[in-house]
Amino acid sequence: MSTKDWLEKDYYAILGVPKDADADAVKKSYRKLARELHPDRNKNDAKAADRFKAVSEAYSVLSDADKRKEYDEARALFGGGGRFRVPGAGRAPTGGPAGGTTTFDLGDLLGGAGGGAGGIGDLFGGIFGSGRTRTTPRRGGDLESEVSLGFGEAVEGATVGLRLRQSTTCHTCAGTGAKPGTTPRVCPRCEGTGHLSHNQGGFAFAEPCPDCRGQGLLVDDPCPTCAGSGRESVTRPLNVRIPAGVKDGQRIRLKGKGAPGERGGPAGDLFVTVHVAAHTVFGRSGDNLTVTVPVTFPEAVLGAEVKVPTMGGAPVTVRIPPGTPSGRTLRVRGKGVRRSDGTVGDLLVSVDVAVPQRVDGKAREALEAFATATSGDDVRAELLRTAAARSA
Repeated sequence: MSTKDWLEKDYYAILGVPKDADADAVKKSYRKLARELHPDRNKNDAKAADRFKAVSEAYSVLSDADKRKEYDEARALFGGGGRFRVPGAGRAPTGGPAGGTTTFDLGDLLGGAGGGAGGIGDLFGGIFGSGRTRTTPRRGGDLESEVSLGFGEAVEGATVGLRLRQSTTCHTCAGTGAKPGTTPRVCPRCEGTGHLSHNQGGFAFAEPCPDCRGQGLLVDDPCPTCAGSGRESVTRPLNVRIPAGVKDGQRIRLKGKGAPGERGGPAGDLFVTVHVAAHTVFGRSGDNLTVTVPVTFPEAVLGAEVKVPTMGGAPVTVRIPPGTPSGRTLRVRGKGVRRSDGTVGDLLVSVDVAVPQRVDGKAREALEAFATATSGDDVRAELLRTAAARSA
């Protein structure tokens, strides 16, 4: 991403957040816009694709504390439009009183300061179009995508296929924007510099050329593929390995799987947000799996050994201690989610005492006899005493 991009684009406005927004607000706004503008939800919608790219680019800067600091400093220095501000110096551009903010074109002042000036000329030449061409490698942009997994796939890990949309140089015109067989011509108004300079009060004011929109070239016969932009959106298939144990909403970074770099620069990164479907039997608590197992009243009172299902394996036998109440949780070691360090979480078994809907015959007689035998046990006595004491 070039310095010129930082000066010309208001990433806060693109994400719809104020300049003092914290990291959580930036992330929340980005995720909302990314879901709305994602290419999978807006097929063949070029405007949505362009906005999705702009939102991803803005988030890649504002989500990185170092990049955001550099961006804010660059925008403050140049006023967000390629013009350098000096508070309290000289006379205001409109001819007002001294003590205002003087703006001038650093490209004119430092255009000849390249070479031995430690790259200053290259920096400002690249911003203001002093005729230099950047030849240094540039890292490719980061890309964003989303994937939906089944519960079992998230626990065990899975390889999924993605189709990524990215902007690249138009294959028809090789990036010139002109129809094959034709060439762009130098803009006569700015003479190919891409900007116009106006002298006022001893300072030069630079602004993008309105005819060529800062490109320095005019295309009379646009390329039919890219409509003169020199860029086109392409779809790239990619198989991605999602690691075992991924959580719902987790954002995975795949280094070097983003947009390719320019002039030999490294590729950007791919960030994949994972959505995990619910399971009909199992749940999840951190790296532990959860399951609710019904037991009969006699099993809960007398104790028993019951079969409990596991994720992707054979059932295991769990011992129910005598007198186990409904809602008690038992732990089965090593039957949960595999962690990144190779260890495995546990299976948490919640006991649910099943109450029969109908009891007839000898079963009813046995329960009535049981109720008579235990009638001296007032299971609610402590509850009533505590309530009365609180009310007193």
